[in-house]
Amino acid sequence: MPSGSVQKHEPLMPSSEDIQLAKRSGRVLATQLGKPDGRPTKLRLVSESGDNEVVALPNSAMRLFVDMLGHMARGDAVMLVSVNAELTTQRAADLLNVSRPFLIKLLENNEIAYHMVGTHRRIRASDLMAYKECIDNKRTAILDQLAKEAQELGMGY
Repeated sequence: MPSGSVQKHEPLMPSSEDIQLAKRSGRVLATQLGKPDGRPTKLRLVSESGDNEVVALPNSAMRLFVDMLGHMARGDAVMLVSVNAELTTQRAADLLNVSRPFLIKLLENNEIAYHMVGTHRRIRASDLMAYKECIDNKRTAILDQLAKEAQELGMGY
């Protein structure tokens, strides 16, 4: 697939069997993270026919893989999007879990960077994720403030 392109696949929703496999394999693979000398992680793949092959994974790929398994173990849908990908407004809205008209308002208010390709808006995945991180941080700060005020008023549990 060319660099910067977007896969046309929908998010992968794990089955109950996938969830159990992700839990087990994620725990095992997590033990292989963080090699202090920066060496790649080597995995032995065993096929159904019994063939063995050793593959080396870059540590960054291994971290991504373990993170993906963690999401699957929680039953989350998983989709891989390159940070350089240019997203349609519908795909961007889906990733933010908002309506397309709401996303268009965000774009028109310059809250998320975008550019035009002909008559179509395109959003870089990195810009979308930066916006998401920003609103997530604001949301967390507001919730922390509300929790603090609730404690001060004796409303805590």
